[in-house]
Amino acid sequence: MDATRTTPAPRQHRTAESRPEQARTEEARLEQARVEEARARDRRHVWHTWSPLAADRTALMVSHGAGHRVWDVDGKEYLDAASLNSTCGYARPEVIRAIGEQAARLHHFDLSLAGQEPAGLLAERLASYLPPELSKTLFVNSGSEGFEAALMIASAYWSHLGRPRSRVVGFARGYQGSTLLTRSMSTLPRSRHLLRSPVDATLVELPLLPRELRRPESAPLLLAAFERALYENPEDPPAAVVVEPFLNVGGAIVLPPGFLRGLRELCDATGTLLIVDEVFTAYGRSGRMFASLREDVTPDILVSSKGLSGGYVPIAAVNVQQRVHDTFGEDPVIGGLRYGHTTSGHSVACAAALATLDVVEKDGLVERAERLGGVMLDRLAPLADDEHVVDVRGLGLILVVETASPETAASVVVRAREQGLLLRQAGPSVMAVPPLVIDDEGARAVVDGLAGALADTVA
Repeated sequence: MDATRTTPAPRQHRTAESRPEQARTEEARLEQARVEEARARDRRHVWHTWSPLAADRTALMVSHGAGHRVWDVDGKEYLDAASLNSTCGYARPEVIRAIGEQAARLHHFDLSLAGQEPAGLLAERLASYLPPELSKTLFVNSGSEGFEAALMIASAYWSHLGRPRSRVVGFARGYQGSTLLTRSMSTLPRSRHLLRSPVDATLVELPLLPRELRRPESAPLLLAAFERALYENPEDPPAAVVVEPFLNVGGAIVLPPGFLRGLRELCDATGTLLIVDEVFTAYGRSGRMFASLREDVTPDILVSSKGLSGGYVPIAAVNVQQRVHDTFGEDPVIGGLRYGHTTSGHSVACAAALATLDVVEKDGLVERAERLGGVMLDRLAPLADDEHVVDVRGLGLILVVETASPETAASVVVRAREQGLLLRQAGPSVMAVPPLVIDDEGARAVVDGLAGALADTVA
């Protein structure tokens, strides 16, 4: 009897212990199967942007994020220094709450039919950051759309004045977007297209290497190149000059101090509109709310996008001087702007942007970008002594290490990712562009991780 009573006890004890273990094993198996199916689904159906067909983008399958970090579907943690959009980081409660509240109240209403409060509030906020002349805002959904709108506005402006102009001057290594119109403003291989160009563009080659161009004494040489382009054909004056304050896709190139100010003066002397493309640099990334404010320059048209809503919802803004805006009453078809999209000024996107800008102001992210960017640049500077490094440069929280070749840069990016740091590549350059909310510890980790990945690559 005693044996009969005690025999089941060990079996019952083993079963109680094994059930949780079995359950955990089964949960892990199901989770792994789900992850593999997610990767397979992506490979079957998703066409990844700007990616070779041979590249497997599912090697990094991001699951979630918080602050300046993200995690992949396998649970590995990464420090994000590759996000061009992230202003206030991932999973910011204030932005998430604003999106939900606005979606519950009014997700959107077409601005071609009526006004809606979020668009007005955001346009007012942007006007408060900019010189008073830039008082009108056209909202679109992306930087490409915004720049396309800017080109069309510039051309229409001259037509309204009865002095049609269509030629545009810009950087040969500039990048203004991926639409047909914006691709025509670049000679970069990735921007080439097989259709006839709709833009008469005069594109200026860089007169110096990037490591030389960023020096103040290079500004006169670069300005002389633009002056020649402006006066290339006196019978065909340009409608506009187009510039990025930082050439991102074109090679992570920092322009010399004084260039934007000198270009504004050239445009004034020739009566040419100045369009500044701040799709990448605006909203603190450059260490100023707008990079053009570093030189107290007022463009005629300013385009911004990426940081405006911190990447939470697509949105872009085209800020236009009042004098340009007012000529559209002369439009012969509708007496106004013949451009826009059904989702222009999307209510939820505007709410997300307003919440993002609240965080930028409350957390002092513009000042943080300037301070931390300077600290990180100083810590990266010794890498310039490495024989495999051509230059170290930066602007705000944009840090650039130019290596000897695109292959070296690609290897550094891969090695860094293996070690839990996400970086970007721009030709031979490695770029670190962390969310503006990154803290001092995170900034040190970016510098150490980049330096370590470089050392491993060239060892």
